[in-house]
Amino acid sequence: MRKILLLLIVLCFFISPIRGQVLYEKSHKLDLYEALKDTAKKTKQEVKFVMKKSPLKAVLLSAALPGAGQYYNESYWKLPLVALAGGYFGYEIINQNNKYLDYKEQYIASQTPENPSGNQALLTSRNFYKDERNRFILYFTVFYVVNLVDAYVDAHLYDFDVSDKVGVTLQPGKVNFKIKF
Repeated sequence: MRKILLLLIVLCFFISPIRGQVLYEKSHKLDLYEALKDTAKKTKQEVKFVMKKSPLKAVLLSAALPGAGQYYNESYWKLPLVALAGGYFGYEIINQNNKYLDYKEQYIASQTPENPSGNQALLTSRNFYKDERNRFILYFTVFYVVNLVDAYVDAHLYDFDVSDKVGVTLQPGKVNFKIKF
């Protein structure tokens, strides 16, 4: 009996605000519609903002060739960074993979009928270079995703005004914040 009474009290508290909100929304719906209609009439000469750079195009270019999206967004200073990071990770993947394959062949050659487990030092080296290769593949994947995100964000912020209209000056004992129009 107590559970039913508690359930009814809880339902009453939750249902009455919801019903009041719905009634409030219905009564003010016409006022809002009229206000929007009047505003729409007054602002027929609105200027529509068109982005100069397409974020989708920037991402697709960077997906095809890392750094191409940064070039499209005219962020030329990022090109050497992208080229160096991508080149380094790519080089390390190839280098670690070559060492892994070399130690893999040496380990397989060290397995004999007398010693079926092979040389354990070669096995350890093989596993080390395999793990290093996989780690650099992960680093390259993170680099690639960051490259795509950077191209996307840079295209969105291409039209952002970064003029000297906003400034902060620091003096001993006070901070000045100025906005120029």
